[in-house]
Amino acid sequence: MLEHGGRLLRAIEHYGIAREDWLDLSSGIAPWSFPIPEIPLRAWARLPETDDGLEQAAAGYYGVSHLLPVAGSQAAIQALPRLRPRGTVGVLSPCYAEHAEGWRRAGHHVLELSEEQLAGQLDHLDVLVVVNPNNPTGRLLPADTLLDWHQRLSRHGGWLLVDEAFMDNTPAHSIAAHSAREGLIVLRSFGKFFGLAGVRLGCVLAEPLLLRALAEELGPWSVSGPTRVLAQACFTDLASQRQQTERCAAASTRLAALLDSAGLTPAGGCDLFQYLRHDQAAAIHDFMARRGILLRLFDHPPSLRFGLPAEDADWQRLAVALDDYRKETP
Repeated sequence: MLEHGGRLLRAIEHYGIAREDWLDLSSGIAPWSFPIPEIPLRAWARLPETDDGLEQAAAGYYGVSHLLPVAGSQAAIQALPRLRPRGTVGVLSPCYAEHAEGWRRAGHHVLELSEEQLAGQLDHLDVLVVVNPNNPTGRLLPADTLLDWHQRLSRHGGWLLVDEAFMDNTPAHSIAAHSAREGLIVLRSFGKFFGLAGVRLGCVLAEPLLLRALAEELGPWSVSGPTRVLAQACFTDLASQRQQTERCAAASTRLAALLDSAGLTPAGGCDLFQYLRHDQAAAIHDFMARRGILLRLFDHPPSLRFGLPAEDADWQRLAVALDDYRKETP
C-alpha cells in the first residue's frame, strides 16, 4: 500500500512521544469537525436504504442532478479503472499517488505528466486524471481549461476524471455543474472539509449511465447507515458550512504568513493546507517530529505539506518550533 499522511501511530512508535503530546498537521483535513447528529438505532440495526434523503441532500450541496455516494472517494479511485478497456491514462503530476496506482493495477499504461508535457499528449490519451486543487501543491486550474481538455478527450471517447477533494472551500471553481456531460467524472471528498474523515464518504458526479455501472461494480450497501444519517445533516447545515469556510480561509492565510516569517515561504497551498518545496524537507520533517509536530513529507520533489492548527496553543507551539529551526539553521 502507498504511504499517506495521518500515520500518527507510526510516528509515536518511531519518536517515542506519547499520543497526547503530538500536534498532527500531516493531513489536509479541517481540524474542526462538524457537529455529530443523534444517530437513531435503526441506522445501526438495519441495512442502509438509498431513499433516505442522502442523495438529494448531497445533490443540493454540490449543485448537480446525479451522483453516487461511495465509501470514500478512494473506493471510486480503485473501481473506475475497471470500467474501461485497458488504454493510456495520463495523470497530471505530482498529485495524490493513488490515482496512478489505481490505473496501473487495472492494467492501463500510465503516463505521469507535467502541464507542459500534457499539451503534446492530450489527443493520444484515453483518460486524463487531474486533482484540482492539486494535492499536495494546491495548484488550482481554471474551469475553462479543464472543460477544454474534456472536449478534446470526448472527441475520441476519452474520459476526464477530476478529483475535487479539496474544492469545498472554493466551490466557485468547481466543474461539478458540468458533470452530466458524457466522459466527465468529478470526485468529491466528504471528510476533508467537514473534518470527519473517519466516516469514509465521497461522492461521484457523472452521467447516470456511468454511475449505474460504478454502482454495480461496487455492490450494494457501500455507505453505512450511520454515515448516511451524519452526512445528510452536514450537507444541509448551512451555518456550519459558512463558519468552516471562513475559519479555514483565515487559518490558511495565517499559516502561509507564519511560514514566510520563518524563511520557509510556501510554494503553494489551498484553504486546507500550505505546501513547501525545500531541499531539506526531510531534515525539517525530522526536526519538527522530534518536537512532537507531525508534517507530511514528500520525496519527489522534496517537499512538505502543513495542515491547519486548530487552537491558539497549537499556533504558538508551531511558531516556537519554526523559530527554533530558523535559529539553528545556518
